[in-house]
Amino acid sequence: MRNFISDFNKLIKLRLTMTVVFSASICFLMGSRFQGDINWFNWMILTIGGFLVTGAANGFNEIIEKDLDKLMKRTMDRPIPSGKMTTGQALVLSLVMGITGTLMLVKLNFPTGVLSVLSIFLYAFVYTPMKRKSPIAVFIGAFPGAFPPLIGYFASFNEPRISWIPIILFLIQFVWQFPHFWAIAWVLDEDYKRAGFRLLPTTKQDTTSAIITLLTTIILVPVSLMPTVYLMPDGQAFAGNFYLVIALLAGFYFFWKAILLYKNKDVLSAKNLMYTSFIYLPLLQLTLLFDFIAK
Repeated sequence: MRNFISDFNKLIKLRLTMTVVFSASICFLMGSRFQGDINWFNWMILTIGGFLVTGAANGFNEIIEKDLDKLMKRTMDRPIPSGKMTTGQALVLSLVMGITGTLMLVKLNFPTGVLSVLSIFLYAFVYTPMKRKSPIAVFIGAFPGAFPPLIGYFASFNEPRISWIPIILFLIQFVWQFPHFWAIAWVLDEDYKRAGFRLLPTTKQDTTSAIITLLTTIILVPVSLMPTVYLMPDGQAFAGNFYLVIALLAGFYFFWKAILLYKNKDVLSAKNLMYTSFIYLPLLQLTLLFDFIAK
């Protein structure tokens, strides 16, 4: 049983899945707070459903890349390439998770269910095969990667409507993914090459890739400040001064780490940028939630 749990965790990429669920859950709470009340039962449905949908997308990803995973040190111990789980078993698990999770999210509302299906499709069947063809895969993958805030926010409404708040939440996570993924691609470039993945902007650890990564951290600063200028119906900004200060400090620190990557062009600098990206997004989302709730 312990071995199955370990293999299952690797199949669904547990840490990545939990990060996605965290992002959706935080944005659900923001949407609920905007309405004045939190439906904790719906929050639980979103959390479980989101976990299953994300796990399914990651499972499909590993099924498609099973032969490539054998070539990379970081993935060769995953359950399918290591022979601990058959492709059929992984497919059944992924299908059950995908269908169950989607049905749960559809019960919250239809747009939430549609976005969950779209995220599975884009991640598993568009982004995954594109990784070996062109660096544009990162741009494609940024869309399903930024859907969790939309899914979480929409899930908090009985009849969700398009507004600037979910769009802003989407944009922050969308732009954040570029320095995040390119830092990872820089760190794992040697391993990725074994599988033929081409994720860096120029497919190389060169000055141009470092400059493009740096530019995205610059773009992220004004994008992250959008909540402080968007006015809600009551005339108040969506986020206040507390969020403003944290967003500026975090943004400039992220930017500084990107400068060091540009200056040094080494794996250590890329690792530092990658670790900063891990902290940056949840920090901003939690700060935005607490700032919003405190009003």
